[in-house]
Amino acid sequence: MSDLNNKHQEAVETIKELIKDIDTAMFTTVSAEGLVSRPMKTQEVEFDGDLWFLTKKDTTKFEELLHDPRVNIVYSGKSYVSIRGTAKIVEDLDKKKELWSPGYDTILQTSYDDPNVILIRVQAEAAEYWKSGNLAERMTFFFKRLIKQNTEQSSLNQTIELE
Repeated sequence: MSDLNNKHQEAVETIKELIKDIDTAMFTTVSAEGLVSRPMKTQEVEFDGDLWFLTKKDTTKFEELLHDPRVNIVYSGKSYVSIRGTAKIVEDLDKKKELWSPGYDTILQTSYDDPNVILIRVQAEAAEYWKSGNLAERMTFFFKRLIKQNTEQSSLNQTIELE
């Protein structure tokens, strides 16, 4: 495996570890008026560079994605992760069935085979994360920021390319 592939896999593993226990994310799209964010449940698929979401065609987010597929997904938990990517509408009945859970019957008030139900696959391009870290790491990081020292080498905040 090449060094580039190793770095990509390390980046994917880092993000997977940071978001694995966070099931709801803020999903941001571009509307005619500007940026719009709303909470959405991430599908329980192991992160491999793609994120999956379920929604309906009769939503504003669907229309926004048709006009501009650029999105940002933010996870907040023990750590904070912001993922920039491109969304693609997927109408695959088998994949919808695979990702469907009983809670969606109530949330979306329909079933997975409803033609109005679609999948959104977000291909992650880059991510920035802020780890909670231990207290000593956080204090050092914030102290360096206060005295205007370089915090680029800190493991608490990193930006990584996923493409």
